[in-house]
Amino acid sequence: MNINIFQPELRDEELAAVREVFLSNWIGKGPKTDAFEEAFAKHLDVPHGQVRSINSCTEGLFSAMQLLEVGPGDEVIMPSISFVGAGNAVRAAGAEIAFCDVDPRTLNATAATIERKITPRTKAVVIIHYGGYPADMDGILTLLSDQGVALIEDSACSVASRYRGRACGTFGDIGIWSFDAMKILVTGDGGMLYLRDRELAERAASINYLGLTSGSGFSSGVDRRWWEFDVEVFGRRSITNDVASAIGLVQLEKLPRFLERREEVHKAYDEALGHLPWLTLPPALPDDCTSSYYFYWIQMEPATRDALARFLRERSIYTTFRYFPLHWVKAYGSTNETLPGCEAAAQQTLCLPIHQGLTDNDIERVVESVRAFGEG
Repeated sequence: MNINIFQPELRDEELAAVREVFLSNWIGKGPKTDAFEEAFAKHLDVPHGQVRSINSCTEGLFSAMQLLEVGPGDEVIMPSISFVGAGNAVRAAGAEIAFCDVDPRTLNATAATIERKITPRTKAVVIIHYGGYPADMDGILTLLSDQGVALIEDSACSVASRYRGRACGTFGDIGIWSFDAMKILVTGDGGMLYLRDRELAERAASINYLGLTSGSGFSSGVDRRWWEFDVEVFGRRSITNDVASAIGLVQLEKLPRFLERREEVHKAYDEALGHLPWLTLPPALPDDCTSSYYFYWIQMEPATRDALARFLRERSIYTTFRYFPLHWVKAYGSTNETLPGCEAAAQQTLCLPIHQGLTDNDIERVVESVRAFGEG
């Protein structure tokens, strides 16, 4: 039986929630989506009006570029160890990407690696919290505040991560979360936007629904020619729906249990693999931080890493490396650049299976397979 690196947990509770939506005869964006936005805002400890649902984290990144008016002539700094959606959003906006390096152990951008890339053309910085491990927000915020540069937090990996007690994704101008099929909290596809500025939050609601300024005939309050409308900005249809949101509400209730199990898996790997001299475990989490435990990554010599990945796959244990460095992707035009931290991480890092559905037997199978490889 295969052991997947990521795997959602969906049960009868989610089916019952979807059935309720079906029976309502309204499956589009409606009361369930409003409730999900409100519940997620409470989860983040931020005002409800500053959280907006979207149909994917990638669409949120595209929206962020439009909201911050990123365009031709601008540069956006982002770590090369990032998801391709972020790179596509910058380039689609007509801006240039300035790839920065990462700490080779945490795989997060730092204030120092970002500072080396800042120029007068820098409009924004995109960071991730790698695998749910919070970036050093104090240093990054101080740097960007001094420079007057906007911050976008791609928080796809960090649905429950906190830095000094504050939710990751709520430090910058815009935070974005993903609920796709491989995440911890899943809705099939979907995501959330946090916008620090209330006016920007209202603008986000508009651009994510075609720039329309009016609601439906029942909700608009207009009693004559309610079908007339105006467009205030050229937006896309980036909204989610009540089917996805009903699932999300149930998943959000289950999130504490999901995180508890993922932490157990993380600790089990630490205890079982920590004595192996040929691999390095993930860095220890600072005392004032909380992880979402989205990735569990080990590091070793490049040839050993590749051989271990093949060895495990032959035993139906899937591993991977997230994320392939974007400065090595020709489409972004930076293939001649050298970023030592990113490149070391990309050659040495392997992500092991970690999700709330792993059984104790699954963990033991992964551990014994890694040990068997080392003994071979």
